[in-house]
Amino acid sequence: MDLAMQERWLAIRRAVEAIPRGHVASYGEVAAMAGLPGRARLVGKVLSSLPPEHAVPWHRVVNARGEIRVSGSAAQRQRRLLLEEGVGFTAHGRVDMRRFGL
Repeated sequence: MDLAMQERWLAIRRAVEAIPRGHVASYGEVAAMAGLPGRARLVGKVLSSLPPEHAVPWHRVVNARGEIRVSGSAAQRQRRLLLEEGVGFTAHGRVDMRRFGL
């Protein structure tokens, strides 16, 4: 990975780490926070490549509609972690972005 890409990945990780407990941000918001507007997919790529032992709070990132976009056991884990932090979901299973978004 070249230096420019490493810097982007680090900026994304720092932006995710800045999301306060009990709140969420969308992939696009994280990209903007990292100085990479329009690079929401890159945020997803970075988060999906984190090693299992990392401490980055990836679970605080959802799509712009408040939906969990991972699947299977990862989706169940993300929902559980958010609930443990006090993040609420609507009847449709989405995070209430007005209340819990940045």
